[in-house]
Amino acid sequence: MDMRDRVIRDEIHRDILVPSSHATIIDTKEFQRLRSIQQLSTCEYVFPAATHNRFSHSLGAYYLAKKMTIALEEVQPGTMSKEDAELVHLAALLHDIGHPPYSHLLETPEVFATYHSHEHWGRLLLESEDTEIGMALRTVIGEKRLNRLFALMDGQNECDGVSIPPFMKEIVSSQLDVDRMDYLVRDQANTGAQIGGFDIARVFRALRVGADGHFHVKKWGLPAIEAYLVTRYHMYNQVYFHKVNMLTQNYLVKMLARARTLALDGKLEISGRLRLMLLEDNLSPVQYAELNDSHVKVALPDWAQHEDEILSLYAEKLLSRKDFHKSVRIDSLTTEMIDVIKPRLEEVVLSKGFNPEIHVLYAKISKRGYMPYEQGIILEDGRDAAEHSSMIRSLSQPNERALIFVPDAIRDEVESMVRDWIKPGQSSLSQFD
Repeated sequence: MDMRDRVIRDEIHRDILVPSSHATIIDTKEFQRLRSIQQLSTCEYVFPAATHNRFSHSLGAYYLAKKMTIALEEVQPGTMSKEDAELVHLAALLHDIGHPPYSHLLETPEVFATYHSHEHWGRLLLESEDTEIGMALRTVIGEKRLNRLFALMDGQNECDGVSIPPFMKEIVSSQLDVDRMDYLVRDQANTGAQIGGFDIARVFRALRVGADGHFHVKKWGLPAIEAYLVTRYHMYNQVYFHKVNMLTQNYLVKMLARARTLALDGKLEISGRLRLMLLEDNLSPVQYAELNDSHVKVALPDWAQHEDEILSLYAEKLLSRKDFHKSVRIDSLTTEMIDVIKPRLEEVVLSKGFNPEIHVLYAKISKRGYMPYEQGIILEDGRDAAEHSSMIRSLSQPNERALIFVPDAIRDEVESMVRDWIKPGQSSLSQFD
């Protein structure tokens, strides 16, 4: 086997150097599978170029983890051993290994007969002695360091009596981790959303490890942190929570949940890999790693012609993009309001000749904003970034919104009714209680 170091050309970070030992991990079928899982699931219905995958993102997070440990070694030499630095790089490389098809979207027991979170699946894949990646990882770092890698990925503070300083975990998972930094830059580039960026190298240079083992940011790094949080804010508002993105996600999950119900009732024949996802209630890690986006895509044309009106409707929408449902344009809607008006709303939709079970869709957007109190971003004086910056404070407002989608033909009418039901403010809702 040709075991040379490798250089991978990336659209965002340019050259990513991969030592030959890490290349053996990347070359496994479980890691290569990430090429077939879209990073932003159905977002391409809004941004046609957003078809990039988890594979390039995982390499990007790996690259940034390396860059971060190198930056740290420059300003605080000896803070971390070479061996631990390698574990941080591998934790970043492997952080998404357990994603289901369509990334976070299908991470739901509505779709998977054997349901686990993507972190749990990831662990099963890496622990398994039946997977190529489990074998490669053992060969590269050995059993003892494998346990330390898992402890790091779990956010533990020690393994086998040897401490794991918190900053190691913060590189891989925190408010300022390499995962977020990579996907924000990569998703912005691939969607074409022009929302200003932030300077990753400058953020890295401003980080220091304090006496408590946690990262803090030098005061001069605050503008770079602000730019990062503003980018994150706009990406959530304009891309991840775009209403058409929320709608198509809804179509996909509802379609698969329906297919599963029909299959269980014997009304739909599901074969091959998709069977494993929807019906196999004892799915093994090896079987799980055989699933990707294409297994769903290939079923769409058949399902669009199925006699079941629910299955065919959603499949058809994902194939042709015409007659999409439209959102009710009321920004102040909350899930509580929806709970109250739901029965009336569905009655109205029914009276207009549409089946509310199919034609009223709900989505929830919970933007938690920047959260100082939940392991926020600390500056060198020990205070949170939000205390130093009014801009960051303004991004800290949590924001929960609910969306209602109805057929285009009745949208305006439904909208004005809903507006009447909920105004003025919440108080008038009490009459329906």
